[in-house]
Amino acid sequence: MFLERLNAVSARIEGAVAVSLVASDGIPVESVSEQRDLDLESAAAELVALARSVAREQRELSVGELQQFTVSGRLLTFVLSRIGNGYWLLAALRPEAPLGRARFELKRATLLFEDDLD
Repeated sequence: MFLERLNAVSARIEGAVAVSLVASDGIPVESVSEQRDLDLESAAAELVALARSVAREQRELSVGELQQFTVSGRLLTFVLSRIGNGYWLLAALRPEAPLGRARFELKRATLLFEDDLD
């Protein structure tokens, strides 16, 4: 079921290299990727650790819970979108990918995953 949904999300995001459902510990539960040399497990672990750090700061500043987190690099952009309390959707995008569309599709997909994961 998760694999089907991840494939559908990836297909709706032009320029997506990979999409992954990631647990709160940073370990991918399920992933789809067209780039076999991408170390998605390491990327997910590092990005979730960063997101937890940012979320801690946001709580201290009383600005609300972290919903999405984006890291842009020269070769890839990563977007992490919160699903409920314990999971994240992670998308790895090519530089030319439409970031706004990717953010929208991830937010939309979180609503589908929330029912199954909460």
